[in-house]
Amino acid sequence: MKKLLTSAAALAIAATMAPAAFAADYTIGISNTVQGNGWREQMICAMRAQALVEEDVSNLIVAHRNTDSAGQLEDLNNLIEAGVDAIVLNPSNPDALNSALEMAMEKGIVVVAVDAGVSAEGAYILSNNQEEYAYLGAKWLFEQVGGKGDIVYMRGIAGVSADSDRDNGFKRALAEYPGINVVHEVFTGWQQDQGKQQMFDYLATGIPFDGVWTSGIDNVIVDAFVESGAPLVPIVGADNAGFVQYLSEVDGLTGAAVTNPGSVGGAGVALAVDILNGKAPSEKTVLVDPVLWENASDEGRATITAAQNPNLDPEWPVSVTVPGWTDYTMDQIIACEGPGDS
Repeated sequence: MKKLLTSAAALAIAATMAPAAFAADYTIGISNTVQGNGWREQMICAMRAQALVEEDVSNLIVAHRNTDSAGQLEDLNNLIEAGVDAIVLNPSNPDALNSALEMAMEKGIVVVAVDAGVSAEGAYILSNNQEEYAYLGAKWLFEQVGGKGDIVYMRGIAGVSADSDRDNGFKRALAEYPGINVVHEVFTGWQQDQGKQQMFDYLATGIPFDGVWTSGIDNVIVDAFVESGAPLVPIVGADNAGFVQYLSEVDGLTGAAVTNPGSVGGAGVALAVDILNGKAPSEKTVLVDPVLWENASDEGRATITAAQNPNLDPEWPVSVTVPGWTDYTMDQIIACEGPGDS
């Protein structure tokens, strides 16, 4: 009996000593340049939540502030100096950060860009398909107004690759509908207050138009119409909780939400861990394809009703996970806690 016990104990010890039984001790660095935007806040919370459930991640260093490319370069250099194992960033510009990203990769640091691409060779990109996002919404809008009319085009931040990709998608749809005219084009900075004021200002001109395409600043655009007493026109936005709710509740509103989950941030953390563990994907770019939900059909209205989530901030996308990538629960992303936060 003693021999049996000894053998069993030896097997148990051997099992605990096997490499697979030990979690790694990774530190992940996060860099983001827009605060106060619901999409970006969900992105950060998804990063925290995914890091929390990744057994190989012990620490998260988050640089999350309103800044430009120069400021993001400073943040990236600080993360490199801190000795992180991977950097997951939402880049302010596809090219301006290359000096820091190349230095990071030379030091063996994994680099994953989320939401938008970077041109630094060797970096991975995990993003919503931004061109398709814009194309789906614009095509639906142009068809909704009968293939001709005047459209207000409300973009994001000039120079950011996500905005440039969306512009390509919008213009691809525009080329298919020669009867559509962009009567007004503005950059919202992906800021709710700014976008709402821009719509107020344009409505005050009295110039008629037939529809609005927004780059994810959407529920406040509806608010501007309602508060100013202007007749509603078809509006395209993202799957933000407030806008999805409006598509069900605001009388006279015809609109469509295109999915654009901020949870790609969490997916980016999962990808970084996979790469660190020797499980890199065969392609450097991974795209998440969007879908469109509209309230102009019974089927579309049913989809929108099912997608609503009153527990979320109105500016958060209702798509809180990326299937196949993120593992956290709804409670964990809402709690917005990472390793060591609780």
